[in-house]
Amino acid sequence: ELSELGLVPEEIDLRAYFRSQDDLRGVVDQFDALWVVGGNTFLLRRAMKHSGLDAILLDKAKDERFVYAGYSAGSCVLAPTLRGIHLVDDSEEIAEGYSKEIVWDGLGLVPFCIAPHYRSDHPESEMIEKAVEYFIENKMPFIALHDGEVYTGDTQ
Repeated sequence: ELSELGLVPEEIDLRAYFRSQDDLRGVVDQFDALWVVGGNTFLLRRAMKHSGLDAILLDKAKDERFVYAGYSAGSCVLAPTLRGIHLVDDSEEIAEGYSKEIVWDGLGLVPFCIAPHYRSDHPESEMIEKAVEYFIENKMPFIALHDGEVYTGDTQ
C-alpha cells in the first residue's frame, strides 16, 4: 500500500540490531519517516530497547523533518507508560532472542496513552474498552482512536 503512494518501503527487523545498535542508527538515518506496525506492544517495546531504536527515536523527535507513524502497537509505544495496554497485550509474552524483562515505560513522545482500535471492527476493540476504563479509573490522560483516525502532533 505504501508503494501505491509513491513511497519506497523497506522492512527493518529490529532483532538484527540487538547487538549492533550503532548500525541501526545508520539505517534509520537514511529515512525521512518510520512506519511502525502493530503486534504485541510489549514485544515491540522490548525490541526497541534491545536494538537501541528507542534512543534513536528520542533523538529523531528533535528533527522536525522526521516523521514517525505508528499503527496499533506502533502508536501505543509513544505513550509515557504501557500500563493499561497490559489488558490488551500479554506483557509476559516472550519471543526467541528477547529478554524476559517487561518494559513498562513507553517512549514518552506524547503526554498521554493511546488506545487504538477503539469501538472499531477489530478483534482487539473489546479489550481496548478495558484499557480505556483502566485509563479513566487511574486518572491517566489518553486518547482513543477509532480505526481510520490519526493523531498528528508535535512532540516538542
